[in-house]
Amino acid sequence: MSDTAKSNDSVTSEVDASAPLAAGPKKAPAAKTGSSRTAAAVGKAVKSAAAPDAPDASATLTPAQKRAATIAARKAVSSDGEAAAPKARGRQAKPAGAPAKATRGRASKGSQDHETEDAGTVDDDESRTNTNTETVEIVPEKTGRGFVYSDADDDDAPVQQVMSAGATADPVKDYLKQIGKVALLNAEQEVDLALRIEAGLFAEEKLAADLAADKGKIDDKLKRELQWVIHDGKRAKNHLLEANLRLVVSLAKRYTGRGMLFLDLIQEGNLGLIRAVEKFDYTKGFKFSTYATWWIRQAITRAMADQARTIRIPVHMVEVINKLARVQRQMLQDLGREPTPEELAIELDMTPEKVVEVQKYGREPISLHTPLGEDGDSEFGDLIEDSEAVVPADAVSFTLLQEQLHSVLDTLSEREAGVVAMRFGLTDGQPKTLDEIGKVYGVTRERIRQIESKTMSKLRHPSRSQVLRDYLD
Repeated sequence: MSDTAKSNDSVTSEVDASAPLAAGPKKAPAAKTGSSRTAAAVGKAVKSAAAPDAPDASATLTPAQKRAATIAARKAVSSDGEAAAPKARGRQAKPAGAPAKATRGRASKGSQDHETEDAGTVDDDESRTNTNTETVEIVPEKTGRGFVYSDADDDDAPVQQVMSAGATADPVKDYLKQIGKVALLNAEQEVDLALRIEAGLFAEEKLAADLAADKGKIDDKLKRELQWVIHDGKRAKNHLLEANLRLVVSLAKRYTGRGMLFLDLIQEGNLGLIRAVEKFDYTKGFKFSTYATWWIRQAITRAMADQARTIRIPVHMVEVINKLARVQRQMLQDLGREPTPEELAIELDMTPEKVVEVQKYGREPISLHTPLGEDGDSEFGDLIEDSEAVVPADAVSFTLLQEQLHSVLDTLSEREAGVVAMRFGLTDGQPKTLDEIGKVYGVTRERIRQIESKTMSKLRHPSRSQVLRDYLD
């Protein structure tokens, strides 16, 4: 191996020694630049990115914080190497007569002797040296032990793909097709993404603290490095989210047919998944799906309690209703019949009256516009009688009766008409007593009785009663 490669090995050893990882997959060495002076730059970048004022930063930092410092240091090494000897990345123009075939992810056949033997990683300088062809981009491989990272590994997050064709009328099918393009993660990949997320959060807090302490003045190089770590943490968060969207779909299927659309259940579950990513503690040793399931279920059930019913019921009462329904189903299987409120009360430790009240709260309202029949040409409201509805013929007859009655009363004196109207409630529909009428006119109840008797005799006369007899049939 050349002196350049040996110098690069020493640089990588210093980086890994400055920031060891407590958990997660073993990472590939940083890309080698071929410059012996980068070792000092790495150490300086590690110290400045981790804790510039701390006397011994490596002794107080967590593994994720050390990882953030290491990533920033490797970024600095890559920048120094490119400034000293810029090399074109990607596919270069080939000289005339050179072979046109090159394999992505590996150097051409003539350069295979220059591949390293360390966990499938490739030495950039050696693999990019070929007597027949120019530089070929080296893509880091993804192994079963987790992702292998390098400074050029900026595309490990799932690529957002927009369906330009093949869209269907079924939005659920389109959504499932999209989320199925992201590969599932193993346990070590989940830990690795969690480390990157924590490193990004640490870098974000450090950048905010440095900006506040220095009143917005901070070294541009350190600021760029921290911003890169923050961006890397956000990409890792998006990757962890997109790789677990299918978990939300599988859980949302259990709650269909309970008042919310399937896509609405998925969206509410996705909110719980985001919360799970933010709260996930990789040091516990559990799979992310085990932890996220509880957050997803909570988000879906809370959304159903708030949105599924036409009349909203408080969440705590929804939990009581669900508990009552579970106990009722269990007792139905055990007893072979519907349990009584008294039996349910004993099982739930509440009074029978409370059981009946909870059962009333749990009833689902039915829309009057619910279609009926196979054709759906009729609605449920068409079969319900409106007891307060007025028949048009009766309404017209009642209006005519009022007009005739007022015309008959107009033939009486003002006091006689007033006493009859108040006595039978013709004005406001509320009949009044003799005492109440006497107080209105300032006379005794006996005098009001005499006026009423005399007036009724006048109304019975055929000249007045004949026009009203037709309405008595």
